[in-house]
Amino acid sequence: MPRRSGNSSSASKQSGSNEAVDLTKASERMDSRGTGERPKRSAFLWLALLVVIVYCSWAVYRYQFETLPRPLGVNEAGKRGFSEHQAMEHVKALTELGPHPVGSDALDLALQYVLAASEKIKKMAHWEVDVQVDFFHAESGSNNLVSGLFKGKTLVYSDLKHVVLRILPKYSSTAEENTILVSSHIDTVFSTEGAGDCSSCVAVMLELARGISQWAHGFKNAVIFLFNTGEEEGLNGAHSFITQHPWSSSVRLAIDLEAMGIGGQSSIFQAGPDSWAIENFAKVAKYPSGQIIAQDLFFSGVIKSATDFQIYKEVAGLSGLDFAYTDIGAVYHTKNDKLKLLKPGSLQHLGENMLAFLLQTATSSHLPKGKSVETDKDAGEEQAIFFDILGSYMVVYHQRLATMLQNSVLLQSLLIWTTSLFMGGYPAAVSLGLSFLSVLLMWIFSLGCSLLVAFLLPLICSSPAPYIASPWVVVGLFAAPAVLGALTGQHIGYLLLIKYLQSVFAKREQNRSSVVQADIIKLEAERWLFKSGFLQWLVVLMVGNFYKIGSSYMALLWLVSPAFAFGFLEATLSPVRAPKPLKIVTLLLGLALPILMSAGIFIRLTGTLTGIIVRLERNPGSTPEWLGNVMVAVFVATIVCLTLVYLLSYVHLSGPKRSVILATFALFGLTLAAVLAGIIPPFTEDIARAVNVVHVVETNGAHGETQTPSSYISMFSVTPGKLIEELEHVKEEGFVCGKEKVVDFVTFTVNYGCWSSDDTQSGWSESDIPTLNVKSDMKKDERVTEVSIDTKLSTRWALAINTEEIEDFKIEVNSEELVQIGNKNGVDGWHIIQFSGGKNAPTKFDLTLFRAKNSTRSTRNANGDRRDQNLLLKLRTDVNRWTPKAERVLKKLPKWCSMFGKSTSPQALAFLSSLPVDF
Repeated sequence: MPRRSGNSSSASKQSGSNEAVDLTKASERMDSRGTGERPKRSAFLWLALLVVIVYCSWAVYRYQFETLPRPLGVNEAGKRGFSEHQAMEHVKALTELGPHPVGSDALDLALQYVLAASEKIKKMAHWEVDVQVDFFHAESGSNNLVSGLFKGKTLVYSDLKHVVLRILPKYSSTAEENTILVSSHIDTVFSTEGAGDCSSCVAVMLELARGISQWAHGFKNAVIFLFNTGEEEGLNGAHSFITQHPWSSSVRLAIDLEAMGIGGQSSIFQAGPDSWAIENFAKVAKYPSGQIIAQDLFFSGVIKSATDFQIYKEVAGLSGLDFAYTDIGAVYHTKNDKLKLLKPGSLQHLGENMLAFLLQTATSSHLPKGKSVETDKDAGEEQAIFFDILGSYMVVYHQRLATMLQNSVLLQSLLIWTTSLFMGGYPAAVSLGLSFLSVLLMWIFSLGCSLLVAFLLPLICSSPAPYIASPWVVVGLFAAPAVLGALTGQHIGYLLLIKYLQSVFAKREQNRSSVVQADIIKLEAERWLFKSGFLQWLVVLMVGNFYKIGSSYMALLWLVSPAFAFGFLEATLSPVRAPKPLKIVTLLLGLALPILMSAGIFIRLTGTLTGIIVRLERNPGSTPEWLGNVMVAVFVATIVCLTLVYLLSYVHLSGPKRSVILATFALFGLTLAAVLAGIIPPFTEDIARAVNVVHVVETNGAHGETQTPSSYISMFSVTPGKLIEELEHVKEEGFVCGKEKVVDFVTFTVNYGCWSSDDTQSGWSESDIPTLNVKSDMKKDERVTEVSIDTKLSTRWALAINTEEIEDFKIEVNSEELVQIGNKNGVDGWHIIQFSGGKNAPTKFDLTLFRAKNSTRSTRNANGDRRDQNLLLKLRTDVNRWTPKAERVLKKLPKWCSMFGKSTSPQALAFLSSLPVDF
């Protein structure tokens, strides 16, 4: 579309020059032709565009994340291939054992099953392949991680058992000196049979080992398969292997298999620090799946989780890859992590990718240098940027190249905008400012409408998060208001821009037709709104480039592709033509690549976020009920504003604003009505709310006074919302709900829950109660207190040490130091020790406390609030045993309730003890 040469030159890049400065020639030419080409566009066409974009986005998601390979049978896979049918037999066998946490009989059976399967692989291996099986019994140890989920904690373990399988060629003298570690965990949390987390991973590893045992005669490097236990209790299995097993010194590359949901595609969500592994995976993977944005979110702390990969990278200094299943994240660590939800093709997808990768790396002579790798390279120029294209091809390049590309685009963009503003003068600067104001208004109104719904839902719905079982409900509840708000905000900006352009035109063209003037002004305003999208993504790219965020490539796509389409189809060097409405093909061409590359990811992240809401409250009752909704609302509104900014610029000349408003209101109204009527339930039997029932025996006396133990049932939920409906099912059990009774479980605090003291004296005895006895308290130059701890029948416990009173400490078992003297970091005034072990783990410990010289005499509880507790130590011991009252309550709860387990959760029976500062 012809304009002044300055205008078209800049528009061909991304920003365009001032199209509002000199409208004189254009108006003259329109007058000479009469009224010219009126700025009209079919309302139906705009709505059709919206439907096409939404449909294409959904199609991209389905193809990229829902497409799974066909499961292969044993005969189809052959001796050297991967058979999902064979792997599924392992999953079935492990899940039939039920929950198998550390210290349980079921875990012993699971270990024996994996050991027997490994011995069978050894017998069936190629005659030139050496398969070595080690049933490794780890000694006691401790782990003090400096970052992530376990910062401020010491993780102590004992009596852990692992199955270690090493495969290498018989006639290679150097293969055992350079090995590739493939690792996952056999143990589950106490609340689930663990079909996804991580029986599916163990099954894939066993089937991989079977296939690798037929290939390894040509390997240059050995492959170790580590089936560890203790991962769910604090990554203890991986730590014990790295620090105690003799084979660990030969490991050069670590691959961790995990699950944060159940089934679907197993994607890479962490890679590095060295890029060698991800580069080789990208070369050979049959169904590559991995996104750098997942790594960015994981490192930022948005996803509160940890995997064994942290041990391999932080403790062992290894590089590698971290895979995870993420489908249906709401079932994570609940009873619904079960076999029937494991999608066919899930194991085949991971198995074939891993088989190809291991064949590639095990025959390579260039493994990473292992422990010489610097972990801080993650933030350097050598960090790998990776993403897959529709699950068919993976792109990998270094941060150095990303920085060069982004700097180049930023420099050109700023140069073009500066030149345009210089040529356009003051009117161009004001027009640019008003177009950017339209973006700000779009964000403000979109966030405002979406947040209004977020605050409204807890007031009118039975559950403040009614979308957990049906994540697509988010479209009606949050996306519809967000679109309405974005349209409203941008339209206000459009009207302000029109008003300013009218004043500019009136000063220059006082004798021209008002109809022609109005038409030209609308066309110019439409262009400025379209170009405001460039400004928005330019700002995003600047921020991402400054902080070296790997997923900044998305901003690059959303900036360059529409700018190229605009410059190619809309700009011209000739000033002889009047403005025309933006071409539809400009929008389609400009958005095709961004939608292809990112639409599926945005939808996937929305589903992941809704799943996280099930376990949102780390300290139940400490956060407002609307917090989860606010997170979802902000995320959805952000996606709407980022992706629809270009499409919305077309709406103002199309006339479908009324239709859009009615459609969004209708979609929101119908969705809300379905939620309120119970047609769309917030939870189902397969997608459960996390509700924990714990029988608590408490002996916390005031300032050391001996008291009769108090016993009660505590019922609480880490899912937002009151326990109103749950209480109806157990009302005859004498429960009272509220915030009056705060239960301090040492690792977290229940600020809102339900409790009942009726019929709670059976199922435990006073001999089960742990003891904290002061052996000595020497008050010389340095005050040293020695405390003996007897956890009785518990081999899983958590101890909080007041860091405002205690400067340092050590823990001994039979004069052997488990936790040595050294710098201990704390969180909120407490250092937490978490212990877990097998049946033969010790239960008697000696704790030596070195008092701080200047104590504050004031402590913090686990939630960070100051309370007049004056406690020196807080102890919780766990027993995986159901008392009659607790079991009865659990059975009466509705089927859409499930126990939720993690390393900090108490088991079915918990004993609480403490030692005051002034004992």
